[in-house]
Amino acid sequence: MASRLSVRLRATLAATAIVAVALGVASAVLVGVLTGSLTQSASDEAARRAGATADVLAGGTVTLDVPTFDATPAAVSKTATAAIGASPVSVVAVTGPLNKIVQRSEPTVLDPDVKIFTRPAWPVPTFPGPAPAPGPPSAGKAATSPTVVAVRGVAGEAGEAVLQPAETARWAPGDSFALATMPVNTANGTLFVQARASLEPTGEALKSLRGLLLPGIPALLLLVAALTWLAVGRALAPVSAIRAEMADITASDLHRRVPVPRSRDEIARLAETMNRTLDRLELAVSRHKRFVADAAHELRSPLAILRTRLELAQPGPLAAEALTDVERIQALTSDLLLLARLDAGEPGCHEEVDLGQVTAEEAARSRPRPEIRVTLEVAADTVVLGSAGQLRRLVANLVDNAVRHASSAVTVQLATEGGEAVLDVRDDGPGIPAEHHEAVFDRFTRLDEARDRDAGGAGLGLAIARDIAVRHGGGLRVAGKDREAWLQARFPVI
Repeated sequence: MASRLSVRLRATLAATAIVAVALGVASAVLVGVLTGSLTQSASDEAARRAGATADVLAGGTVTLDVPTFDATPAAVSKTATAAIGASPVSVVAVTGPLNKIVQRSEPTVLDPDVKIFTRPAWPVPTFPGPAPAPGPPSAGKAATSPTVVAVRGVAGEAGEAVLQPAETARWAPGDSFALATMPVNTANGTLFVQARASLEPTGEALKSLRGLLLPGIPALLLLVAALTWLAVGRALAPVSAIRAEMADITASDLHRRVPVPRSRDEIARLAETMNRTLDRLELAVSRHKRFVADAAHELRSPLAILRTRLELAQPGPLAAEALTDVERIQALTSDLLLLARLDAGEPGCHEEVDLGQVTAEEAARSRPRPEIRVTLEVAADTVVLGSAGQLRRLVANLVDNAVRHASSAVTVQLATEGGEAVLDVRDDGPGIPAEHHEAVFDRFTRLDEARDRDAGGAGLGLAIARDIAVRHGGGLRVAGKDREAWLQARFPVI
């Protein structure tokens, strides 16, 4: 089913939809790329921090004093001392046999985002509060999980070793940070440095980006729709001008041409093609009009001679019938010649015409059906500008048509309404069906009722009357409803 939307609206919707899809894809790609880039930057920062601490560990010395927990309280009186260059180890961890302790009485955290392990921890445990102290170990028993706190050893009762957690920074869940672990070789073996970098800046950046895209994309789509609507409207403006001009061109003014835009695009070529078509149409119509006019003109003289001979011939039924036929042919020839002149657009006579007088004279003229009563209601001083001969022909055609179809009476009224002369002609005949209100003004059109009642007439009377009315700046229409026979002509008065 063909779309009822205009080309302008369809182009606007299509352009907006295409831009919306493009912006959606671009936004998704941008968010993905930015997320990956920022996450990679956080990972690189975590790796940088781990590498910096690893360089410190690798460049210093670690001295271990390893006490033996043999249930003798004095055995743990010594403390292990660790030194990394001029800086103490920030965080120490315990793993393996518990008698291997890297310890400092007052551990100092150099970087809260870096931890050091004797072996890597996956993942880093997160404590809701201070890290719990492990229970007393047995001598020589190995621990299976790393402790990510700095510890100090103290002597407990009965010689048991008690490990107490030292202060340390608390780490958030792993999905809030980017982690990096790096091994480093020291004099005491391989240690592992794990560093973190917060992903909060990444989240803030993405939040800001979404806050910009959510209102920005609809606003941009509205801008695209508005600009497309204006651009397409401007591009189609020549088409509207061409359409308006073509709608006004009729058979009487085929000399008019559609405007050709200055742009040398498809619309300009369309206008040029339409103008060439109008050229050919004007030529064909002019030839047809000239042929009709010439034929009607050439027929007038032979018909006049034939009528004269028939009138001078011996009276008889045959001569009377022939004379009647010649009169009808003369009337048809006269009508054709008048139509040809009207179609050719010959300049008419613009003079002041008393339409009331013309109407009264034509309505009072005798007609073939004298039994039909013609009633006149004519307003005085109804003056119009035009051709007296053509207006007389218009009134005669309307009254003749009414008398031909009337049953007993015809009413002719002329009045002035709103600066117009209104001529109404009514009859009490069978009327005009609603579906034929326009068809009766076509040339050579006769309704079935007219054909049954009257074999005369060629169906040109009303067509000529409408052409004359239009030529005088007015119009002619069927004013009655249903099957009422009511013809109304209007003319501007002066």
